[in-house]
Amino acid sequence: MTRPLALLRETAARPLALWIAFALVHAWLWFLNLTAPGFPLGDVDFAYLPWVEQGLIGGRWLGIDAGWVYPYVALAPMLAAYVGGPALYTEAWLALVTALNAGALLCLSGVGRRVRHVLPAWWWMLLLTLLGPIALGRIDSITAPLAVAAVALLARRPRIAAALLALGAWIKIWPGALLLAAAIAARHRAAVIGTAAAFSALVVALGLALGGTTALLTPITEQAGRGLQVESVVATVWLWAAAAGEWGARVYYDDPLLTFQVAGLGVDAAAAAMTPLLAVGVGVLVLLAVVAQQRGVDEQRLLPVLGIALVAALVVLNKVGSPQFATWLAAPIVLGLLAQRRGGPHMAVPACLALAIAALTQTLYPVLYGRLLALEPVMLAAITVRNLLWVALLAWGVAALVRLVRASPVPTAESSAGSWSESAVDRPARRGRLGAPPLEQGASS
Repeated sequence: MTRPLALLRETAARPLALWIAFALVHAWLWFLNLTAPGFPLGDVDFAYLPWVEQGLIGGRWLGIDAGWVYPYVALAPMLAAYVGGPALYTEAWLALVTALNAGALLCLSGVGRRVRHVLPAWWWMLLLTLLGPIALGRIDSITAPLAVAAVALLARRPRIAAALLALGAWIKIWPGALLLAAAIAARHRAAVIGTAAAFSALVVALGLALGGTTALLTPITEQAGRGLQVESVVATVWLWAAAAGEWGARVYYDDPLLTFQVAGLGVDAAAAAMTPLLAVGVGVLVLLAVVAQQRGVDEQRLLPVLGIALVAALVVLNKVGSPQFATWLAAPIVLGLLAQRRGGPHMAVPACLALAIAALTQTLYPVLYGRLLALEPVMLAAITVRNLLWVALLAWGVAALVRLVRASPVPTAESSAGSWSESAVDRPARRGRLGAPPLEQGASS
């Protein structure tokens, strides 16, 4: 038994095996996107392409000249996919996402004779496979590899990592959660904060120079007025109510937002409560993390836990819920797997939860999505389990943060410097204890 396991580990550490797997996974995802029923590329064909042509032909750019649900930088990848014109837009989009995924995987694997970070790289390939066509077919597919590359580079190239996360946040807001986590818990916090602030200032200045004014703020204001999306965690109650014919609950299509939402007794109140609840939830997580950091909790233990908790909170406490949100899990789990071998918490539970969420997401979308909208009991059970797994992931993150706080002594006057300002005397001790600086050990993690 030992010999086959050793052979498997040796094979997994070979770059050729990893890149063959990458090619096979992406060939399969291309096939699903181009052939599977349920319009896997519906947003690409029926939203992104018209939005681009509205700007190129009509001269009216969303996010700059008119309000938009995304930050205006999201136009960049949508425009890039137009390189071959409308006839090849779908294929160009898939090629763009594949290229970004390849770049992120290169950041994880390195260029040597052995894969630098074996477990995180292979886990990500498995996540993409389980997630299915949605892994390539949304704007989140652009930000996910940017975030994966960022967490892979964070220890060695914090400024590049911060710029990648800031870019991701200006395409789709969620990478800002990882940027916030790094600003609190990373030892290079000054570089992270400074780079992100400078990058954001440039983006705002460019937006103003292009003629944008109040439209630059609409990604925030547009979200505030939305209802409860069908796949959001909180909407699960109304899906079951609609199936039972209670509360006047029903599923309807929102034409301006191009999404399915729920209506019924109490929906408006729940929708209004979710945004402040999300703000409070994020605030509590940040407070716990700051307390843990001030008590000297090490970066490897705090940063991945905080990243996972923040990303999970953005989903669980959100009135918006879409299948592509599962792509957000790649970066924080990869970060956790990178830290695991250097003193960080074990990632078995969140890594397995993320894989299960991905598999159930593919079950729900795109092929069987119509059955969910028809409120079939089996599909309602599937989305309920999937959403409960999201809640379990958030609970894991909160519990882990609380444990870090409780297990750390209250700092005294002599020890209040904290991990961000670690002294030169302490650094060699940590190197000797872990064998490498935080998040920088190479070889076979």
